[in-house]
Amino acid sequence: MGNQNLGQLDRIFRFALAFWLLGPWAPSFDASSTNTIIVVIGWIALVESFWGYCWIHKVLGIDNKNQ
Repeated sequence: MGNQNLGQLDRIFRFALAFWLLGPWAPSFDASSTNTIIVVIGWIALVESFWGYCWIHKVLGIDNKNQ
């Protein structure tokens, strides 16, 4: 993918975050909407870790691919 904007360390941290949020160690709350938000954030982090692209970085003009 030619338009990656995430560095290797950032991708590793996002994968670790997704592993934690989607695994059995994820925080669990009484409010189901909060649990849904946690799962969505986990999936977003997982996808971004594989693609190497973050749209928020694009909007803010951040490119740390070489870090």
